[in-house]
Amino acid sequence: MAKNKPLKQLTTGKRSKAGRSKGKITVRHKGGGHKRKYRLVDFLRIGKIDVPARVESIEYDPNRNTSIARILYKDGSRSYILAPDKTKVGDTVICQDETPVKLGNRMRLGNIPTGTFIYNIETRPGQGGKLVRSAGNYAQLTAIEKKYAQIILPSKEVRLILAKCFASIGQLSNPQANTKKLRKAGQSRWRGIRPTVRGSAMNAVDHPHGGGEGRSPIGLKGPKTPWGKPALGKRTRRKKYSDRLIVKRRKK
Repeated sequence: MAKNKPLKQLTTGKRSKAGRSKGKITVRHKGGGHKRKYRLVDFLRIGKIDVPARVESIEYDPNRNTSIARILYKDGSRSYILAPDKTKVGDTVICQDETPVKLGNRMRLGNIPTGTFIYNIETRPGQGGKLVRSAGNYAQLTAIEKKYAQIILPSKEVRLILAKCFASIGQLSNPQANTKKLRKAGQSRWRGIRPTVRGSAMNAVDHPHGGGEGRSPIGLKGPKTPWGKPALGKRTRRKKYSDRLIVKRRKK
């Protein structure tokens, strides 16, 4: 992985909001962290259809757990894309309606052979990749049914996506990301993660689990959030438009 600095024209400033909206904390345990620049990753590649590109470098991105690849197109322009696993400097990639099944290539789901591992999948044509974008992940194309492709997602959910949508071939880089252990508390602070205090260690006025003499059980039927809502097992997906496209739900 290259240690060189990212291209200036492919980066932009990133301001930390520390979990706040309109000055109020909406997400707890966020704040601080190392200053970082945002890399402009091209999840779409739709403007570069039929233009081959060469991988110039594989770089670290502080904003995501997978590596990114800097590619040079034949027309002289450059961009960042999500780097698939085992890709190397000098490899060529291309985005086409139909292209050879090669690591890093991107094409429409309807033209990909069944059984192929894919990532960075669109949910609507021309929208850019939305699904399967984190380190080591991949989905598997299992069938093409008329205008839909059937895909097994990393969560084991089986869903239908329009066959006109684009997806990239392969598995994302850095598959060992979830096995890395932090060496010290400071590494969490570098990531902008602040300490988490147990609710049972708080006073009753601060948390539903708080209060009691000494170490006490929470005294509730089930755990709750600081605002009294059920913390575990509560369904958060309700009547979404895409429910009809789910063939088999993930395990609850």
